[in-house]
Amino acid sequence: MNAVERVRAAYARIAEADRPEVWIALREREDALAEAAAVDAAVAAGEDLPLAGLVAAVKDNVDVAGLPTTAGAPSYAYDPAADATVVARLRAAGAVVLGKTNLDQFATGLVGTRSPHGAVRNAWAPDRISGGSSSGSAVAVALGLVDVALGTDTAGSGRVPAALNGIVGVKPTRGLLPTTGVVPACRSLDCVTVFARDLALARRTVELLTGVDGVDPLARPDAGGRPASALARVAVPAPGHLRDLAPGWAEAFAAAVDRLRRSGVEVVEVDISPLLEAATLLYDGAFVAERTAAVGDHVAAHPELVGTDLDPVVARIVLGGARFTAVDLLRDTERLERLGVAGRAALAGTVALLTPTTTSHPTLTEVAADPVGANARLGRYTNFANLLDLSSLAVPAGTVDGLPFGVMLTGAAFDDRLLADLATRLAAPTLDLVVVGAHLTGQPLNHQLVAAGATFGEAVTTAPHYRLHALDTTPPKPGLVRTPGDGAAIAGELWRLPAAGFATFVAALPHPMAVGAVDLDDGRTVPGFLCEPAALAGARDITATGGWRAALAGGDLRPAGAGLAGSAS
Repeated sequence: MNAVERVRAAYARIAEADRPEVWIALREREDALAEAAAVDAAVAAGEDLPLAGLVAAVKDNVDVAGLPTTAGAPSYAYDPAADATVVARLRAAGAVVLGKTNLDQFATGLVGTRSPHGAVRNAWAPDRISGGSSSGSAVAVALGLVDVALGTDTAGSGRVPAALNGIVGVKPTRGLLPTTGVVPACRSLDCVTVFARDLALARRTVELLTGVDGVDPLARPDAGGRPASALARVAVPAPGHLRDLAPGWAEAFAAAVDRLRRSGVEVVEVDISPLLEAATLLYDGAFVAERTAAVGDHVAAHPELVGTDLDPVVARIVLGGARFTAVDLLRDTERLERLGVAGRAALAGTVALLTPTTTSHPTLTEVAADPVGANARLGRYTNFANLLDLSSLAVPAGTVDGLPFGVMLTGAAFDDRLLADLATRLAAPTLDLVVVGAHLTGQPLNHQLVAAGATFGEAVTTAPHYRLHALDTTPPKPGLVRTPGDGAAIAGELWRLPAAGFATFVAALPHPMAVGAVDLDDGRTVPGFLCEPAALAGARDITATGGWRAALAGGDLRPAGAGLAGSAS
């Protein structure tokens, strides 16, 4: 798909998904199409643009020229003169930025609810939190609105929402991606992070954005890290550090550990108490004063806006840093250094630490009842990474009760590629499935896919040798039949399911639904819903509409004659 086609599909998907809380600012469609046309022209002229044909979203504490930067606070808004360094590099690689995403205000929170623009609802379960602070960016990727998104991560903001939405979140080593053009949360600790639905794209994007820019004084060159051949032994927390996980999560983590072990990696239990103690310093120690230094003047100057424009919890955290003295900071710095020595000693002889990414997946109601406590629990395994200058990434590791479960690898600074290699061994096996009817996004049976652990992959179109029929069912459903030489291209969606979820889902399909090989217009052949020919007696041929949504919009889906009670979607 070229850039123009991808942008058109993305705006259609955004309208279809109907998740306005994801965005703070969305570019005009025609502006994005004009940029996409320029990308296509450059590719046609022979220019190497490794992200051409992809669309992106950017967290609204990162500058995008032409759109205001608000950091989630309208009163803080300013118009940047230029793209942030990472955004400029993203565009230079051919990606088209569609807009700015919602976030926990001033990147302060792991919940995704601390915004005057409203809570960003989870991509899988709208009654649950998305995780934050990079909430909108994570959900935009998880819903397939964009291919890749930029966020930031100080306490886990690029990893917690990745885990809770079933996608990949890469937090590189501090300084690898310059923070020029990023509103600081804790300036010395902040990282720009990358979200994608698969690890290869996330890592490729990180590589393209890496490198000093001569402006950010904290940016540093890539020191290389240990090679993948260094894989030998990975640490996991001793059982006592896994006590407070949500029901079913300990078992899901054990399954991930077992996959890693079966891949040939030795796994050892370690006492991570020093790391967990270090994690508490991020919000409970003097380091929070860096948040006051970043945006405290703005919050202090607008007390009348607290509760409307300014989130009360965020305001309290930001202003609370003023109580610490330079002596407090020096003492906490020494304490952190000693905990770092103890933590490295605990991990000695291992190349990485594997943990659950977070501890639970609370509902919006639960977070509203305990906003600070819920947030603190979510950062249990993430808060220490940037304090101790560690690299980290979060990857999906299956589902529990129909919701995503994720794990995280954390390693030494510059071991980013080593972690990525390890992560490929952790992924739960997945299978793709093409749907064309009642299981499409927003249709009445889509919940069955989600319950089986499926994530949206992309909009697709079949090869031009299929016919689509409206069956006599409740709710209305279509039947797709392969008819070489007498067919047309039919619009659909590709969804990705864990292997276990795929098996459970397919086993429950009623007659005359069937799963078979479906040819796509880009040459791929993937599993998809088909219909047994016997079910088509009396069904109306709706092939000319080009797809189920178009047929629904057209109105009359009554069968041509007496139909059957089966279905295919």
